[in-house]
Amino acid sequence: MIKNRIDRLRSLMAERNIDTYIIPTADFHESEYVCAYFQARKYMCGFTGSAGVLVITRTEGCLFTDGRYFIQAERQLQDTSVDLYRSGEKGVPSLVNLVVDKTPENGCVAFDGRVINAKLGQEIEEKTAHKSIRIRFEEDLIDLIWEKRPPIHFSPIWHLEEKYTGKSVEEKLKELRSKMQEHGADVHVLTSLNDIAWLYNMRADDVPNNPVAMAYTVVYADKAAVFLHSGSLEKEMEQVLAEAGVAIFEYEDFYTYISEHRSEFEKVLIDPGNINYVTWKILETDTEPVLHSNPTIHMKSIKNQTEIKNITAAHIKDGAAVTKFMYWLKSNIGRMKITEMSATEELLRLRSGVEGFIDLSFDTIAAYKDHAPMMHYSATPETDAELMEEEMFLVDSGGHYYEGTTDITRTFVLGDITEEMKLHYTTVVKSMLRLSKATFLYGCTGLTLDVLAREPVWNLYLDYKCGTGHGVGYLLSVHEGPNQFRWKSAAGNGAGCVFEPGMITTNEPGIYIEGSHGIRIENEILCIEKFDDGQDKYLGFTPLTFVPIDLDGVDVRYLDVSDIAALNEYHKAVYETISPYLNAEEKKWLAYYTRPL
Repeated sequence: MIKNRIDRLRSLMAERNIDTYIIPTADFHESEYVCAYFQARKYMCGFTGSAGVLVITRTEGCLFTDGRYFIQAERQLQDTSVDLYRSGEKGVPSLVNLVVDKTPENGCVAFDGRVINAKLGQEIEEKTAHKSIRIRFEEDLIDLIWEKRPPIHFSPIWHLEEKYTGKSVEEKLKELRSKMQEHGADVHVLTSLNDIAWLYNMRADDVPNNPVAMAYTVVYADKAAVFLHSGSLEKEMEQVLAEAGVAIFEYEDFYTYISEHRSEFEKVLIDPGNINYVTWKILETDTEPVLHSNPTIHMKSIKNQTEIKNITAAHIKDGAAVTKFMYWLKSNIGRMKITEMSATEELLRLRSGVEGFIDLSFDTIAAYKDHAPMMHYSATPETDAELMEEEMFLVDSGGHYYEGTTDITRTFVLGDITEEMKLHYTTVVKSMLRLSKATFLYGCTGLTLDVLAREPVWNLYLDYKCGTGHGVGYLLSVHEGPNQFRWKSAAGNGAGCVFEPGMITTNEPGIYIEGSHGIRIENEILCIEKFDDGQDKYLGFTPLTFVPIDLDGVDVRYLDVSDIAALNEYHKAVYETISPYLNAEEKKWLAYYTRPL
């Protein structure tokens, strides 16, 4: 099936004299997660991960993806004739360098310009110029191949009230216009879905597990226009937009609008990494682009006091649900049949019963034994493993609530584990605790802080091939920038962002041994101010996640006195925070699993 689709694509390429065709993981808005209509890369090669770019030449297929997906991609690409390129690994070319290398002199590179970001498109232009390579971006060839392609999904668009957001649309627009003025721009074209949803306090369900509406917006100094599926707008949301001076247009009219109005845009603020190539090609003519990251990215990353209060409440409710799940799992393993999928269903049942629950924040990762080294493993009926009273079970999950978004990973010990597994488990716990307890001068970035978590793992001559943590949105994407923990910088990964009080970031180190086991322990942590004498300001973190760390995997021989103290302190807080939401039997169990070591 995959081979047939690639053959059909190559036939279309030959008819159009195209030598190289690029298929990314993106929609028209450069989203990380996309609805079924935009899953072209998956359709063409079978790889289901959330990150990856497929390159098809006349004779080769090349999939680029990151360290989270190396094992998964290798398995899913078997028998497809598509080769895996492990991005960031030694000796692996960059995507653009491969495109340049594989495309002949005077050849042609093509892609759907609506799903390639402007920054990547510009880089392809620049690096192919010396070979006189033509760029075609006007046609979606996959649409000509994909039979019964799902439609773009539009869902009801509703207003998230100010008691949750802490700021009105008018306040947010005022702040954004101030940022535009700082950059010398009179117009801002904003196309990223999470930024638009945050700006207008609107939520929807157009993208799975990501409560956003398919939309574009153009913000002027004194007015704004939003482009969305107007038939989906609930009355309250329509009224909120009208009161904020936001004119409503149809989603499909965006390109026509900016084409017809670009002569009015003197200096237009655009983020090349977050607008698509078609939008860029329209705006580069007759305007003076001001190139800068979307101000809303940083604005929404710093949660206000209302949001922090709500998020704290969401994590307590979510923590109680996950703690009940751990109790259920530990009490029933070996007594009833439990599989990866049935455990996932039980966790969803517990979360669904929580007041304010809306949806999962991502598809639950429930990975037993040697499935766990695949960092984003997804169980299917064919792979669904039965859990036994042995080894470990990794569960990475989260929920969307009106009060915010959660993301938590716990690795549960179900029975006997090897000494190596116990060393690895305890090391991951140590890594998570050491970053959580950091105190640092204002000005530090994720590049500065990442080593606190990674060093214990590096001391074993191991590495987890991905970042240590990412920002989390407020009832938005579970992956939000710019705050991240990474040990090295790469274009656009946000690792150079200075941490600010109010930023929420995951702390999720791990150890993954292919063919054996995978361990990840993840809390969300809130950046706070700890000390300021007027000269120096020191920041730190406080945990938002309160769920026991499975002590059955911890060996105190591998912990320092300070590590043991930190773990005991955390578990004391878990008991005090979560026990009021449990019954007597669950409280007794929790007391044991949060006992001081």
